[in-house]
Amino acid sequence: MARSSKKVLKSLSQQELTESEWAVMKVIWQKQPCAAGTVQEGLAGSKNWAYSTVKTTMDRMVNKGLLGTYSIRNLQLFTAKITEEQAQRSQIFKTIKLAFDGALTPMIQFLLEKEKFSEKDLQQLRQLVKKAGKGKGGKK
Repeated sequence: MARSSKKVLKSLSQQELTESEWAVMKVIWQKQPCAAGTVQEGLAGSKNWAYSTVKTTMDRMVNKGLLGTYSIRNLQLFTAKITEEQAQRSQIFKTIKLAFDGALTPMIQFLLEKEKFSEKDLQQLRQLVKKAGKGKGGKK
């Protein structure tokens, strides 16, 4: 199982976000297209960033290919160039690669052995595994 997990990892595009970029992207995904001021307002509850900090971060994200821009008159609007799912996938697989040598099974084993899950959570996990097995040619 570990070998097949590593093969999957190699096929994924890596688009890693910093903690600050995650914060910006969460606002962008909800409000796009939007201006830097809109993102600053969206972050006001969790970050106390000046407009210049938000704008500089967003400009760097454009250079990294995470955001796209277009202008309406003199207003610069930003849009996401990656989906939330792509960012989540990259983050998850980066963690699996670094902490578990790219193998999914040891990560799941670690979580099941070291973390406390409610019976409801465990039942949902069983259903997800069963559904995944059916979707991959598994038997009913």
